[in-house]
Amino acid sequence: MTVELDTDGIRLVGGLLLGAAFGALVQARHFCIMGAVADLVLFGSARRLRVWLLAIATAVLGTQLLAAVELVPLGESGHLASRLAVGPAVLGGLLFGFGMVLAGGCASRTLVRAAAGSLKAWIVLLVMGLAALTAQLGLLAPAHGALRELTSLPLAGDAEAQALWRPLSALGLEPGPARLVGAVLVAGALAAFVLVDGRLRASRADLGTGTALGLLVVAGWLLTGWLAADPFEPTAPASLSYVAPVGQSLLLLATGGASGTFGPALVLGTLLGAAAAAPRAGGFRLEGFASSGDLLRHLAGGALMGVGGVLAMGCTIGQGLTGLSTLAATALLATLAILAGAAWALRFLETGRLLPRVVDVRRPRPGAGASARGTPWRAAARGDIS
Repeated sequence: MTVELDTDGIRLVGGLLLGAAFGALVQARHFCIMGAVADLVLFGSARRLRVWLLAIATAVLGTQLLAAVELVPLGESGHLASRLAVGPAVLGGLLFGFGMVLAGGCASRTLVRAAAGSLKAWIVLLVMGLAALTAQLGLLAPAHGALRELTSLPLAGDAEAQALWRPLSALGLEPGPARLVGAVLVAGALAAFVLVDGRLRASRADLGTGTALGLLVVAGWLLTGWLAADPFEPTAPASLSYVAPVGQSLLLLATGGASGTFGPALVLGTLLGAAAAAPRAGGFRLEGFASSGDLLRHLAGGALMGVGGVLAMGCTIGQGLTGLSTLAATALLATLAILAGAAWALRFLETGRLLPRVVDVRRPRPGAGASARGTPWRAAARGDIS
C-alpha cells in the first residue's frame, strides 16, 4: 500500500526526521553554542567555537548551491527581507544572548536537556514559548512592530538585496557567479580558521559534528523549499530554528491550531531524538532548581530568550546557522549581538555587576592576585555547560 503525502504531510514528516537527527546529534555530542562562547570568554578555548564555525561553513556552501541551481527560492525566506532590521536584530540578539546564559543554554540545548529529564529546562521552554507568543502576537506585538518599523533600513534591489554576496555583483559579476564566489569565500575563510587547529583536525568526532549540523540546515532548506513546495499555495522556505516554533507548539497544544506544521514537528522531533540518544549520552537525570534565586534566574532567562528570539528572528540556530546560511546581513548582525549578549551575561554572573566597574589603576584591587578560575561560575561552566 502506497501512502502519498501532501505538502503539509511532507513538512510534518520531514520536520520530525530533521528534529530527531538534530536532537540525537546534539545530545550525543553535547554540542552547545552557549558552551562554546563560555569556553572562549572564561577559559580562552576556541575549540567548540570552531565546531560551530565549521557547521556555518557547511551550511553556507550547501545552501547557496541549492539557491544557485534554483532548487530553493532563498529570496522568499524571512531572513532576506527587503528591509535591514537593524534595531530588532541588535536588541533581540543582545536579549537572547543574555537570556540563554541565565537559562543555562540556548533554545535548542534547552530542548535537549528537557528530553533528558531536566525540570529546569521544561520550565524555561514554557516561559520562552509564552514570551515568544507575547512578542509575536500578544501585548508586546505593537511595540515589536513599532521597533521594526522605526529601526529598519529599506534596501534597493530585489529580494536578496541584503545578501552579503551583493557587493560582488555590484563590482560587475552576474548574480549567479557572485553568489557562488561569495559562498566559497565565506565558507573557505571559516574552514581555514577551523582547520588551523591541529587537535580539531585530528578529531573525526568534532569534524563530523560540525559537518553534520551544517548539512541538517541544508536538508531543512531542501525539504521546505523544494520537496514541500506548492506552486498553488506557496509558503516561505525555512530551516532549523527553535524560539518561534516552541511558541507555535504551545499554541497548537492550547488551541489545536498553529500557523504551520514544520516548526512544531521540528520541536517534537528534537525532543524524541534527544530522548532516544540520552541513555548513551549520560542517561536521564531529574534536575530541579537549587534555590529560589536559581528559579528566578531561569525564569528571566526564558523570558529574555523568547522576546529576544522573536525580535532577532531566530536564535543561535535560527540565525546563527540557518540565517547565516542565507548570507543575510540581518543574520550576521543578530548573531554578533547574541555573542555580545552572552559574553555580557557571563561576565555579569562572574562579577555580579551588569556594567564594568571603573578601577583606579594606581591602587591594587583587593584579592587581585587570586585566580578567578576558582569562582563558582567558572567551575560550573567547566563542568555543566556542554
